[in-house]
Amino acid sequence: MTRFIFITGGVVSSLGKGLSSASLASLLQSRGFTVRLKKLDPYLNVDPGTMSPIQHGEVYVTDDGAETDLDFGHYERFTGVSSRQSDNVTTGQIYSQVIAKERKGSYLGATVQVIPHVTDALKEFITNDLNGEDFVLCEIGGTVGDIESLPFLEAIRQLRNDLGEKKTLFIHLTLLPYIASSGELKTKPTQHSVKELLSVGIQPDILLCRCDRTIPQEERQKIALFCNIDYQDEVRRIILRMEDKSLDFRALQEIWQTRSKDFWKQSPNTYRVLGKRFLSMAENLLAYDVLSEGLETWPRDLQLQQLLGLGLARGGSPLKANQTAQNL
Repeated sequence: MTRFIFITGGVVSSLGKGLSSASLASLLQSRGFTVRLKKLDPYLNVDPGTMSPIQHGEVYVTDDGAETDLDFGHYERFTGVSSRQSDNVTTGQIYSQVIAKERKGSYLGATVQVIPHVTDALKEFITNDLNGEDFVLCEIGGTVGDIESLPFLEAIRQLRNDLGEKKTLFIHLTLLPYIASSGELKTKPTQHSVKELLSVGIQPDILLCRCDRTIPQEERQKIALFCNIDYQDEVRRIILRMEDKSLDFRALQEIWQTRSKDFWKQSPNTYRVLGKRFLSMAENLLAYDVLSEGLETWPRDLQLQQLLGLGLARGGSPLKANQTAQNL
């Protein structure tokens, strides 16, 4: 069952949505999940092939010849998954498709509008051409508040209603500027960026706040209060750092809420290698006696059937600290 993670950005551009998406995808892979990365670009160009590299960066050409955004280079380097033409769409492509269908009479004389025709085309792009991946990460280009990105935000808002909260996750990347003259970190830009998202019906589940210094607890609490995000004393609840390897854990916690929050908070965030795969999630399930529940309730890529065959199931022998597949 595929889950969708949507990554948006606010305050300013060039904050690193592409690197954040690629990093999260890589961390999810390290836990044994399969991933796919897509990007929705709000500009009217059909593709970046005719755009100035000085203005927009170099074009990245995929294996099937598509001229795509430079972020796809990050996606492939971080995950090793080859991108395809069907992983990138622009406003220009979407409007071209919608107008072509209108000319052919595909809408049967209906008044063609942004909602539902453009948003339906965007939703179709997001959900089509998948191969049963566990997670599809969709980066929404541009900055929240830009007029051209409104149909994209509306489309992902509708997808949450269509698919449900357990299959969708909203991550919002913002900037916390430091004012040197006053020696203060300012949370107001982040607050306003989240309000922009709320104005179109999207409540972010996770905030990634980019800053050039450690963010004090007082500021974290303030962000949680004004952005309607649950805050606890753990840093990863509100300000997530990639190097702490907390983002993937938080994303899994948000999407799979079949267990209590205490279970996820107590689970050890350690990694042990089984060949080229990581067993931290499987070991957590074993350690907390989750395998007593039906296997069908857990995601396919935990490969519990394979783990059962290796004697790691309930009643078997868990891995020792330094044990790998080679000496099982």
